[in-house]
Amino acid sequence: MILARGRTRAGALAEGVVAGVLFGTAAILIRFNQDLGAFSIAFWRLVIACLALIVVLVFARRSFSFGLIRSNLRELLVLSFFLALHFVFFASAVADTTILNATVLVNTSPIFSMLVSSFVFKLKPSRIALMGLMISFVGACIIAFAETGNLAVGLNLSAHVSSMKGDLEAVFAALVEAFYLNYGRKLRSQMNLLSTMIPLYFLTAIIVGVLSLPTAGNILILPANAGNILALIVLGMLPTATAHTLYFSSLSNLKSFETATMALLEPVGATILGIGIFQEIPAPLFAVGAALTLIGILFVVRNKG
Repeated sequence: MILARGRTRAGALAEGVVAGVLFGTAAILIRFNQDLGAFSIAFWRLVIACLALIVVLVFARRSFSFGLIRSNLRELLVLSFFLALHFVFFASAVADTTILNATVLVNTSPIFSMLVSSFVFKLKPSRIALMGLMISFVGACIIAFAETGNLAVGLNLSAHVSSMKGDLEAVFAALVEAFYLNYGRKLRSQMNLLSTMIPLYFLTAIIVGVLSLPTAGNILILPANAGNILALIVLGMLPTATAHTLYFSSLSNLKSFETATMALLEPVGATILGIGIFQEIPAPLFAVGAALTLIGILFVVRNKG
């Protein structure tokens, strides 16, 4: 989780892969606490992640630069706003559609990230990386198509409307994530990891709280069940404090769309967990889509530029 002095592309790729696999737990853990509401879930996962990184900072005796935070406060606020929207819309998507749809559609972010990177920041992907990204995206689309077929058989009209709402929320979460990654890449090169992530999570939690005010919801509510509280803690520790921190860290040596492509491992892991915990059985086409997704990621991993 902690930034090392010698940064390499291989190390950044490893961070991205680990993050992508661990992201597969997020939708499962959110589903356990969906009654809390999207804002409350996003708020608490950020607070827990912030506290976890503070503990790491203290016990590992890592440096923390208040000067860098002050000089980059505007950039941190912009990133916090994008991250707040991403977490809120993803939590809402998990409640409104299936785990598989939410995780597949939120990972259209590599496409959005590539477009933002190319047209805004003039960082164009190589042909190999573009091919890998396209193959992975086709795989994700096949997974989504297979799931849509399941929904068409098993859901009534009102469930279809709810699922469509959740699908749109997941796509919007992907769009804001693309801006987050592109704007975050520059900041990642200027600040050490913990000095970035601790204030980022803190500021994002505040923004989530402010955005929740029009809903008249109490984001400070915690679940009464001990098992749900444990799920919320794990959500803050695993896919947030660990996975998302590694995800952001990989921007040091990866382009934004490359980092986003690593997260395409999420629907594969989430689907496996969804089968075991919620009995959400994917269609046979899932295996084809998953294979293409992994092949496409391999192309990106092997790309040198």
